[in-house]
Amino acid sequence: LKSLSSPSFPRSSLRDQRSPPSAAMAAVLRKAAVLGLALFASPSASLTFDSSDALAKNRPVSKVITLLKDMLKQLEKEAEEDEEIYDKMACWCETNDREKTKSIADAEAKIEMLTLKVEELTAVSARLNTEIKNHEKEVAENQAA
Repeated sequence: LKSLSSPSFPRSSLRDQRSPPSAAMAAVLRKAAVLGLALFASPSASLTFDSSDALAKNRPVSKVITLLKDMLKQLEKEAEEDEEIYDKMACWCETNDREKTKSIADAEAKIEMLTLKVEELTAVSARLNTEIKNHEKEVAENQAA
C-alpha cells in the first residue's frame, strides 16, 4: 500500500535541480540594476535619439525617461516651495518664541508687583481698621463725658 499511495522520489535530486544562483551572477545582476537606476535617475544622464526618427519618440524607454524628467522637475519645484514655507515657519516660530518669552517674563514681573501691592494694601487696611476702632473709642468717651 505504501508504494501505491506515494511515489518514492529521491529528495536530493529535486534539491539539486533548483540550486541558488552563484555569487558571481548575483554581483552582475546588482551592477546591472545600479547602472540602470543611474541612467534613469540621473538628471545629467540622458539618452539621445535622432529627432528625425519617429519611432524613437514612441519607444517605451523614451516615454519613461520623459516621465522621470518631468517628475524630477516637479520634485525640484515642490522642494523649493517647501523650503520657502519652512523658512516662513521657522521665522514665525523664532519671532513667536521671543514674543511669548517676553510676555511670560512681563506677566511674572507684574504678578510679583501685584503680590507686593496686595501685601502693602493689606497692611494699610489693618492700620486703618485699628485707627477707626481707636477713633470710635475716643468718640464714645467724648460722648460719655
